[in-house]
Amino acid sequence: MKAIIYTRVSTAEQGKSGLGLQAQLDSVNEFCKAEGIEVITHYKETETGKGFDALDKRPQLAKALSNAKKEGAYLIVAKLDRLSRNVAFISSLMETKVQFIVAQLGKDADPFMLHLYAALSEKERNLISERTKAALATLKAGGATLGNRTNLDEARAKSNATNKAEASAFADKVMTTILQFRNQGDTLPTIAQKLNDMGVKTRRGGKWYASTVTNILKRA
Repeated sequence: MKAIIYTRVSTAEQGKSGLGLQAQLDSVNEFCKAEGIEVITHYKETETGKGFDALDKRPQLAKALSNAKKEGAYLIVAKLDRLSRNVAFISSLMETKVQFIVAQLGKDADPFMLHLYAALSEKERNLISERTKAALATLKAGGATLGNRTNLDEARAKSNATNKAEASAFADKVMTTILQFRNQGDTLPTIAQKLNDMGVKTRRGGKWYASTVTNILKRA
């Protein structure tokens, strides 16, 4: 099986610093190595993923899709939201006839599962938007002047803090089990398989892989 990797961040700041792109690439490379998938090349992009017409704004994704079709390869991303949080957009990608794999969900995720997770991802985006609006409303109620970058960044920071807190709470919940397996000498792929066999889901409801176990251990 051949594959082309696509990574994306949504802000110029992240793109300039490389924040997020390398983590995605490392995660997908580790997944491909574990699954015996041959990586042909890698496309990266700094662009928004909003809207059903997002492909028109993302030339690197368009190139990745074209190359994947030409090579008969899969397109692989670390997480579904690196493609988009929009269900209509995910559906349009499926119509290109290029098969894609979301490392977080595993190579056996079928179109139904991808549609389902796309819907959940879209819902999460809406919740983030609602949290940002709520944070802005709180600032306004406290007498802050809205409409400037400082207040917007503060609202986003509060939203990010909420997400980080939820991620930390989940990590704390599964950390004991993971450390127990690790102390027994289990490898990362073995730990991931044991968690899957136990019916334990990742924070986003997907399967465990060595990369997701690593992410949890980094919080130890």
